Formats: sequence, C-alpha cells, structure tokens
Amino acid sequence: MWAFIKKEFYHIFRDYRSMVILFGMPVVMVLLFGFAITNDITNAKIGILDRSKDVVTREIIQKLISSGYFLPEVNLESNTRIESYFQQGSIKAVLVFEPDFALKMNENKGATVQIILDASEPNTANILSNYISGIINTFMSQKMKDQMIVPVSIQVQSRMLYNPELKSVYMFVPGIITILLMLVSAMMTSLSIAREKEMGTMEALLVSPLNPFQIIIGKVIPYVFLSLINLIVILLMARFVFLMPLNGSLTLLMAESLLFIIMSLALGILISTISKSQQQAMLLSMFALMLPTILLSGFIFPIENMPLLLQLISHLMPSKWFIIIVKGIMLKGVGLAYFWKETLIIVAMTLFFIGLSVKKFKIRLT
Repeated sequence: MWAFIKKEFYHIFRDYRSMVILFGMPVVMVLLFGFAITNDITNAKIGILDRSKDVVTREIIQKLISSGYFLPEVNLESNTRIESYFQQGSIKAVLVFEPDFALKMNENKGATVQIILDASEPNTANILSNYISGIINTFMSQKMKDQMIVPVSIQVQSRMLYNPELKSVYMFVPGIITILLMLVSAMMTSLSIAREKEMGTMEALLVSPLNPFQIIIGKVIPYVFLSLINLIVILLMARFVFLMPLNGSLTLLMAESLLFIIMSLALGILISTISKSQQQAMLLSMFALMLPTILLSGFIFPIENMPLLLQLISHLMPSKWFIIIVKGIMLKGVGLAYFWKETLIIVAMTLFFIGLSVKKFKIRLT
C-alpha cells in the first residue's frame, strides 16, 4: 500500500501542468474573488456641466473630487456632446448645475442638480447616483450647520441613458453572449482535439491525405455554426422574452461575433496543443477562460474599481473588448467608428493565437 501511495505521488508531481492547476487555482481564485468582486466605486470618470460657475457649485465639485470616488474627465460647455462622450465610453456620469444655482439656493427656491448616467451598466449607474446624491446632501447639511442658516432645498435628479428602468438583463445579455461564445468555441474545440490525441486517433488522421491545417479546419468549422446558432437564440430571447432593444446594426453585431468566435477557436486550439488529455484541456479552459471572463471582463464588476494590477491584466482578456462592442451596438446603437480600437485588439489577438497555435501544433506533431 505504501509503495502504491508513493507511486501516485510521483505520478502527480511528475505532471507539472496538474501541479500548477492544483496549487495555482486556489491562490488565483482567492485573489480574484477578493479584489475583483467589489461594489465600491473609486476614480469613476465623470463630466461637469456647470451653467452657474459660482462659489457653491465649485465647492460641490471640489467635494466630489476630494472624496476619491470621482475623477473629472471633461468640463462641458453645453449638453450637445454629452451623449457622444457616453457612446465613446470615456465617462460614466455627467453633473449638470442649473444657472444661478447659488442664488436660487440662498433664496430657498430649490436649486437643481441633474445627474445623467450611462445605465448600460445598471449596477454601476445606481451606485454612482447614490454616491453623488449622498455627497451633495452631506455637503449641504454641513454647510448649513456651519453657517447656522435655515435648511435649503437642493433637488437631485437622476437620468439614466440607454437603460432608464435599470433592468439587469441589459447587463447580463452581453456577458452571457461572451461567455457562451467563448466556452462553446474554445472549450469544445480544445476538448475535441485533445480527445483525438488521447485516444490515439490523431496519428491516424495525420497519415491520411489531409494535412494538419485541413484537420484543424475540419474540427473547428462545426463549432462556428454551433456558436452562431447559440448567438441567434440568445438574441431572439433577449428581444422577444426580455424586450431588450437592438439599437445598432444586426449585421455589424454578427460580423463582430464571428470575429470573436474565430479568436476563441484559435485559443481553443492553442489550449489543446499544450494539453495531454481531455481533463487537462477542461481544467485549463475553465481556469483560463471562464473565471477571467466573469471576473475581469467588466461583465458584472466594474474594472475601474479593481486594483491597478488586475486592471492591467484585464486588458489581456478578449472578453473585455468584446463586451464593450456588444454593449455599444445593442444598447448605444453606435457603429464601428466608436469601437474600432477594440475590434483591432481582437483582430491582433486572433492573429497571435492562430500563429502560436500553428507553431505549437506542428512542434507537437513532428
């Protein structure tokens, strides 16, 4: 029995891939869940439209900035460019102070602050609205206490763009599309090729008239069609079951999805080349694809709230860029001009994964 136990330990320790998964996954999961899963807001980029420009509005703006929750990204002169900034994704909210703000407040006529938010991420929009309202109310209460004046009325109005009812399904549908396309394309492809190698049938395929490139293409084409079918089913359910709008071009959405599917397939082939068995391919796919897609893509938790290291790592996640594209097309109705950078990033990742997969595949099969 002791000899058998030692043999099992030797077998486990000899496979460094399993060791990395066995001991690395718990550490990474604790770090990701500890730092990524947070509802706290820090350094959220906002715009300021101050039509009053008096001492009170400047004090309120300074109070917001000094809180550490907000960064003033742009100072607007009119409301004509607000939606453009939201479509670009450069800001999360805009504060609009009405003219004669201090005068109306001193005369107790009821000064108004309007908060315009990008509600394509409803949780973040709701949190930002509460933070801003709370800071303004706390500031005015302290100011009235210090100056011993009668209470004044400040009305804080919130306006949610792209998702006025703050439906969570508007956030989950783009994320579900990304996760399913990634898992179906990458995981199933890696398992399919790993199964051929594990069962010993890959050698039989290699001695056939087909070359390795044709074998890979024959393996991945079925998953392209399966992924597209999944995408169509999700879009139909989102439109007719959850009444989610599609404000942009359906053709552009399908083209971007096809690009993402090809990238995921290339990633799945790469995983299969470094996996000796289906079990390793499954674990690597879950570890390298599913967890980062959920935690580091901005699907559920805002990336800007994470530590700087995780923000940098998130740039390497293809799912992050694809979710930006899907939200831009479906919710904001924007075209390629607003997310061409994200598209080029996915193209570059696709070429990188294809090149590395071909190299690794040839090395392993020679």
